[in-house]
Amino acid sequence: MSAAVPASSVESVGSPGLWLISIIVLVALLVADFAVTHRPHEVSMREAAGWSVFYLALPVVFGAWLWNAFGSDRALEFMTGFVVEKSLSVDNLFVFMLLLAAFAVPSDVQQRVLLYGIVGALVLRGVFIAAGAAMLAAGTWAFLVFGLILFASAVKVLHHAITGLVVEPDVSRMRSVRLLSRLMPVTDHYHGAHVTVRQQGRRALTPLAVVVVAVFATDVVFAVDSVPAVYGITEDPYLVFATNAFALLGLRALYFVLHTALAKLVHLNHGLAIILAFIGVKLVLHWAHGIWPAVPEIPTPVSLAVIIVVLAVVTLTSLTSLRRADARTHPPGDKTTSPLD
Repeated sequence: MSAAVPASSVESVGSPGLWLISIIVLVALLVADFAVTHRPHEVSMREAAGWSVFYLALPVVFGAWLWNAFGSDRALEFMTGFVVEKSLSVDNLFVFMLLLAAFAVPSDVQQRVLLYGIVGALVLRGVFIAAGAAMLAAGTWAFLVFGLILFASAVKVLHHAITGLVVEPDVSRMRSVRLLSRLMPVTDHYHGAHVTVRQQGRRALTPLAVVVVAVFATDVVFAVDSVPAVYGITEDPYLVFATNAFALLGLRALYFVLHTALAKLVHLNHGLAIILAFIGVKLVLHWAHGIWPAVPEIPTPVSLAVIIVVLAVVTLTSLTSLRRADARTHPPGDKTTSPLD
C-alpha cells in the first residue's frame, strides 16, 4: 500500500553549503588529530581528558545552534542520536582495546592506530548512511529492515552479555589480514608510527599496518549496527552523518580516559542490547504507522529519556556489582588493593 510512498517527507536541514562546511570542519579536525599524533608519545590523562572535553563540547554547541536555527525537534533528534552513537562507540572502544592488546601495540603509537580506525569508521559510515538514505527514499519497508537488523544485533549482544562470552578477535583468521600478509612481507617489530619500511632492499609492512587493517575490518561490523540505530531516531541523512561524526571524532582521546573504566562497565552490553531492541521497536512501529495510522509511534523525547535511563541504570548496576564482588573477595580488614581503586 504505502510502501511505495517515500519514507519521509521531512526536509533535510543539510543544505549543500552546510554539507560543505561540515566536511571541511571534519577534515580540519582530523588533520589536527594527525598532527597531534605525528610524534609517537604516551598519552597522559591530562591530555586525554582535555581532548575529550573538547570533543564533548562540540556536539553541545552544534545542538544549541540547531535549536536556534531549526527548532527544538531537530536539536533533540541530533542529541538523542548522538547519545545512541556515543554509547555504541564505547563498545567499539572495547574491541579496539582487545585488538591493541592482541597485537601488543606499543603505548606510544596506540593513538595513531585509533585515529586510523576512526577515519575508516567515518568512511564506512558515510557509505552506509548514503545506502540507508536511498533505502528510505524507496519506501517505508526500509524501517522494517532496519528494525529487524537491530533486533538481531540486540539478541547477539544480549547473548554475549548473559553468557559472559568475551569475543576476542582472532586476528589470524581475518581474511583481510591474511591477504595483506600474502601480498607483502611483514616485519617482526614495530617501527614507530610507520606502516611500511624498507628492509633488505624491499618494501615491507610493519605490524602497525596489519593492526590498522584489523581495525578497519571491525569497523564494518559496527557500521551495520550504528547507522540503522540512528536512522531510528532521525530520518535526516545530514543529522545521521553529524551524530556519527561527532561520536567518532572523540574516540581517540576517550579511549585513554576510559581504558581502565571499560572493564568496570560489566553490564554495558546488557544496556546496549536493550537500547538496540528499543530502537528496533521504534522503527517497526514507525513502519507500521505508515500503513496503519492507528499504530502509535514513540516520540523522540521519550526515546532520549529511555536511553539515558538505561545507560544510567547499567552504570549504577555495574559499579554495584563490582563493589559486591570486591567485598566478597576482600572482606573488611583486608589490605589488598580494590579493583575499584
